[in-house]
Amino acid sequence: MHSVRVWDLPTRLFHWALVVCVIGQIVTANVGGNWMNWHLRLGYTVLTLLLFRLVWGFVGGHWSRFSSFLYGPTAVLNYLRGQARPEHRVGHNPLGAFSVFGLLTILLLQVGSGLFSDDEIAFTGPLVSLVSGDAVSLATSYHKNVGKFIVLALVVLHLLAIGYYRFSKKENLVRPMIVGDKQVPTAVPSARDSTQSRLLALGVLCLCALVVYGLVGLGATSGF
Repeated sequence: MHSVRVWDLPTRLFHWALVVCVIGQIVTANVGGNWMNWHLRLGYTVLTLLLFRLVWGFVGGHWSRFSSFLYGPTAVLNYLRGQARPEHRVGHNPLGAFSVFGLLTILLLQVGSGLFSDDEIAFTGPLVSLVSGDAVSLATSYHKNVGKFIVLALVVLHLLAIGYYRFSKKENLVRPMIVGDKQVPTAVPSARDSTQSRLLALGVLCLCALVVYGLVGLGATSGF
């Protein structure tokens, strides 16, 4: 067996920070009241994290890059037929890749719609003044009645998949996301996880935070 650094520290921190923020958003949305202020703050944090992950998918460690788990239909079908390649047991396998891209897309839609939502009670997104009333209604309806249930469904499927691999295939997917390393039967490249790459990740995160700060400020500068 070979010990391989699969998930670099920035990827691991992103993952667990996103978990905490999504749980926080679900809780604050259901509690309501003054907690909606925290719902907004957590939404900005999630958007920052998602932007970071999109950038890190091109410049991060080997197994965090989208190119390492961007599979075509043939690879997916072969995996479902039990014809997995060695690298499928290292980073994201074809089904895991589908889950990752699905979660990123749905979370971006949910956070994006929240920026334009207004429930006319306690929640007003920062960008509602930039679009028409019909657009605000559409965004609000999706955010409250559609998107949140899709997010919940994907989270449940994600947890079920982790349980399936743990108890059926005897493969622990959580531990590598905590410690970073994984024992694999074949020699494969390790993810770059140096001080330099971590400083790069910090710079990317700060840049993404500035982008979100500027985006949120657009509503205020428009006179809302």
